[in-house]
Amino acid sequence: MWKIFGPNPQKVMDQLDANSTRDQVLRDTGHCIAMKNVSFSIEKGETFVVMGLSGSGKSTLVRCLSRLVEPTAGDFFVDETNITKLNSKDLNHFRRYSISMVFQHFGLFPHRSVLDNIAFGLEIRGMSRLERELKSIEILELVGLSGWENNLPHELSGGMQQRVGLARALVVSPNILMFDEPFSALDPLIRREMQDELLSIQKVVKKTMIFITHDFQEAIKMGDHIAIMKDGEIVQIGTPEDIVANPKNEYVRQFAEDVPRYKVLSAGKLMRQPPSPETIQSFDINAPLARTSDKVEHLLDMIADSDKPIPVCDEKGQLQGEIDRSIAMHAMRASS
Repeated sequence: MWKIFGPNPQKVMDQLDANSTRDQVLRDTGHCIAMKNVSFSIEKGETFVVMGLSGSGKSTLVRCLSRLVEPTAGDFFVDETNITKLNSKDLNHFRRYSISMVFQHFGLFPHRSVLDNIAFGLEIRGMSRLERELKSIEILELVGLSGWENNLPHELSGGMQQRVGLARALVVSPNILMFDEPFSALDPLIRREMQDELLSIQKVVKKTMIFITHDFQEAIKMGDHIAIMKDGEIVQIGTPEDIVANPKNEYVRQFAEDVPRYKVLSAGKLMRQPPSPETIQSFDINAPLARTSDKVEHLLDMIADSDKPIPVCDEKGQLQGEIDRSIAMHAMRASS
């Protein structure tokens, strides 16, 4: 997918040299490439994070996916449906029933109560007042705002207002939830609380989520997969563990170097292979051991209490390697 801003984007697109940089195109044509050849796929039920600095194209991307901004070229499919080809009627139906968006600055109606803000999407669908209020109260409980249904938005804290925005997105039961830097305006403590809240809610609702952020710590906490953008292009896609362990270039490495590696990396990523003969000889599936999927952070007590390497096995119980204090300490030093 491509997005070029300017008076003649299609003309620029047709004449574009694939090797031209964003700055060159802007200088030569007066057009800005906001997205350049962006391509990815998202599994149903996963949280896909798009991360990048200001101006990287991440917010333009999510707006193109919902067609709040029309892409210059490219296609966006949900299952077999090409969203970029929908007519106005079908696009409105898609927006009302298949996607919801949560924005950075809440976007609540100041004159409506919390309950009426949440129920708005159901109201424009034509649902009766009783039905939409019952559904909204159910979602209100899910986001932890029971008892606040009759308050106005200005009577709520920033974190509470964002919970209302989240509830409004969830109440219509969309297939896809899109978040455009939803917690950026919140204080750090409230921001962490909202991250934890959303992760807990996701375990219940299991929605497909597209989450935009400029914060790498937030990206690795929230994402099943992360796409890192720079100057309108995706420079790396992978799991948080893959990106922290194997940054593709210096741009990505600068983000990853401040991450506590032992909190992100698993025993399977850091274990010593093959295991020593002593570990093989003493391996006992019933004794304390680590799984390849266990984060090193959760193994520190076990490792600290053992003078010997800890066996690491896969989910089938097959011995794969070993991990010890030296490996754990190296992971902790690399994050300091």
